[in-house]
Amino acid sequence: MLLSACAGAVIAAGSPRSLRAQPAPPKMPLGLIGAGRLGGTVGGLWVRAGYPVMFSSRDPQEVQELVTKLGPLARGGTVAEAIAFGEALFFAVPYAALPELGREHAAALKDKIVLDACNAVAARDGPITEEVLQNGIGVTSQKYLPGTRLVRAFNTISYLVIGREANRADPKLPIPIAGDDAEALQVAAALVRDAGFDPVVVGTLADARRFQMGAPGYGPYASAAELKQKLSLAP
Repeated sequence: MLLSACAGAVIAAGSPRSLRAQPAPPKMPLGLIGAGRLGGTVGGLWVRAGYPVMFSSRDPQEVQELVTKLGPLARGGTVAEAIAFGEALFFAVPYAALPELGREHAAALKDKIVLDACNAVAARDGPITEEVLQNGIGVTSQKYLPGTRLVRAFNTISYLVIGREANRADPKLPIPIAGDDAEALQVAAALVRDAGFDPVVVGTLADARRFQMGAPGYGPYASAAELKQKLSLAP
């Protein structure tokens, strides 16, 4: 009888109901560098998906209203604090700020997964825009954020479209991504899905120029299939 009771306990412990009752593992903490319209919108989607997110600004007081609105999973801090907090980082700053950020935080950024959504705009960012046009934005971002595991993502559509279309019924709005690090690409793809979109891997950082501003992959597309067709990617 004792053996039967033990066997029953083992079966119960291994039952699907017991497995379903186990809590899900905590999600990775994310650090956001730039908490403006784009950073605040994408970061808010991740908070709602269950990620702990630190929003950063040179003046942490600037993000307090956003943090209070998003609830206990959101917090504010300095850029240095957000880099230390996040297992993965999201950059949404004016493109001309990347060289200074890369120099100032080089040691802390080493080996970090970075999703780079920054676009180079000539009227705002100046000469660095010419370098982007010549070499491609993925290669240029990696130059100024050396040592990071960089993935280009969330740069092709405005924060208004992101906020409006997140988690819509299938087909989800596609987000093209590109990077040289396979694991970083997997993490980025998961973050895109959890924000409510469909990731489309375009290729390496050199291929990121295919969806930088003015390129064929830039702008909203109705579905991943439509974007892949536009860029001649495999279905």
